[in-house]
Amino acid sequence: SKLAKLYDSADFAAKYTYTGDDLGNVYSTSATKFRVWAPTATKVDLVTYASADGSAASGVLTSMSSSANGTWTAEMAGDKNGLIYNYRVTVAGNTNEAVDPYVRATTVNGVRGVVVDLSKTNPKNWSKSKPAFSGNPTDAIIYELHVRDLSMDASSGIPAANKGKYLAFTNLNTSFSGQKTGISAIKDLGVTHVELLPIFDYASVDENSPTFNWGYDPMNYNVPEGSYSSDPKNPTARITELKSAIQAMHDQKLRVNMDVVYNHVYTASNFSQELIVPGYWFRTDESGNLTNGSGCGNDVASERPMVRKFIVDSVKYWASEYNLDGFRFDLMGLMDIETI
Repeated sequence: SKLAKLYDSADFAAKYTYTGDDLGNVYSTSATKFRVWAPTATKVDLVTYASADGSAASGVLTSMSSSANGTWTAEMAGDKNGLIYNYRVTVAGNTNEAVDPYVRATTVNGVRGVVVDLSKTNPKNWSKSKPAFSGNPTDAIIYELHVRDLSMDASSGIPAANKGKYLAFTNLNTSFSGQKTGISAIKDLGVTHVELLPIFDYASVDENSPTFNWGYDPMNYNVPEGSYSSDPKNPTARITELKSAIQAMHDQKLRVNMDVVYNHVYTASNFSQELIVPGYWFRTDESGNLTNGSGCGNDVASERPMVRKFIVDSVKYWASEYNLDGFRFDLMGLMDIETI
């Protein structure tokens, strides 16, 4: 398609590849800065809300300024910790509202972004030191685990309040009929790494009334899944509780790997990046149709510079903010070698 040829051109890449490390919101107690990459937009507004469920009409607009390499910026003075916001982007006469692709916290079910002071999200015993490991892949004994499956069964020995939640990982020395359960049972097996199935915010479960899903349905890549939180309506609870789970495993000398799904998303048409830069995020065939190399319905164009940057930035964010020890890339063969 014409759009794909434009996006894949050397000219477009030269003009619109942004290399800064401040995409999304940059919080400080005195001001929060916003930067979004929207090179094809004619107008971009920051829209803020007084409440998580306020109507679209209740949003307050702040116009954003065109800046380097197709980015748009705005700044809000004051301490904006907890501010609810989205972007409204006008492209070819159509205006779409989208969550900030780089956002680190959201309202329930990932509908709107939230500015968050990450320094206030660390649990009391948070430490960046890691359990000892040789670094040799052949020494890794990896236990793959779904967060919900650890604790949901009646025989899990986990307190009812923590069943299906990140906090179940903090319940140690649990048992059922004399058998160790939970993390204590996993530790007892002699594994070195616990690999968690998707813990990013995925779209296929209502966080208000959780049911089981594998979780391979990305919605907001840099936000923890809210259905595993004690309070999905509190934007920071899931962050602190996931960190608490990781810390509990580290305290047991278990390293923690994250299963990441950068090769496709849940719904291409309403994915934040598609709403902001239509046609850029996904691979298309000669007719302009989305390619489907996996059966998941839409292949992410990892070879495009700003897709590649997002994936690298996202992995770096999870590794540094959550102190994760490794990553398992779902359907890695769909992604280009340079990005990997």
